[in-house]
Amino acid sequence: MERGAGVKLSVVIPARNEEGSIAATVTSITSALREAGIPYEIVVVDDASTDATADRILALAEGDGDVRLLRSPYRNGFGMAVRAGLETFTGDAVAIVMADGSDAPEDLVAYHRLLTAGYDCAFGSRFMRGSRVEHYPTLKLVINRIVNAGIRALFGHGYNDTTNAFKAYRREVIESVSPLVSQHFNLTVELPLKAVVRGHSYAIVPIRWRGREHGESKLKLQEMGSRYLFIVLLVFLEHHLSRGDYRRPGAAVIGRWRAGRPAARFYDEPGKAGTA
Repeated sequence: MERGAGVKLSVVIPARNEEGSIAATVTSITSALREAGIPYEIVVVDDASTDATADRILALAEGDGDVRLLRSPYRNGFGMAVRAGLETFTGDAVAIVMADGSDAPEDLVAYHRLLTAGYDCAFGSRFMRGSRVEHYPTLKLVINRIVNAGIRALFGHGYNDTTNAFKAYRREVIESVSPLVSQHFNLTVELPLKAVVRGHSYAIVPIRWRGREHGESKLKLQEMGSRYLFIVLLVFLEHHLSRGDYRRPGAAVIGRWRAGRPAARFYDEPGKAGTA
């Protein structure tokens, strides 16, 4: 389809035991997208929940044919659940949204605007002018900033929130970065880093984030350190050793990878932008 014309947005929501929040998450998203006139589908991937998560989604699907439940066919794990959704979405682009209500539905509208403008990827930052963060656990926040600073220094991509799952990609980006290897939360790093080093354009906007009010976080920091490092090093080695074998067609390799990719743009105020 012509870039920028009528982009249908698929929203993939991995969910495991989120009965306390999933219905509110989905209804707030559908309301925001309908109000903005954005064609959509919502794919909630049930990651072997043992509570009423699936029942909540089936009830919503009865009243909205663009909401559907997908039971993950894979072993348990955030990354596997997301991958199941990425294999079945029908839209022109796809956004990954957390089931706990931490991501603001209005920011999906901003993402869609960027994709409609022609960017391959829409990235959000919780740590730039115009963003807002509420109830972020202190220890996780400190670790987050250290990890993201390290990734930013290693790749030089000017982006300070790589680890956040909440991003949107055009269909061709998902095809370009596949096959994915991450089975856990490290998928949140694999997707954007592969997209960047393979030459896809992206824009960054400030977003809002708030800590969950229901349920329990599935991210266990003590289990993820080595997995994040594995993915970061894997993509880093691809960039430096593969000699551009995986870069998208037409993306030139000029000196450092940064010089060969389309410009990234940072939007910190409505109507204002600067090029990275």
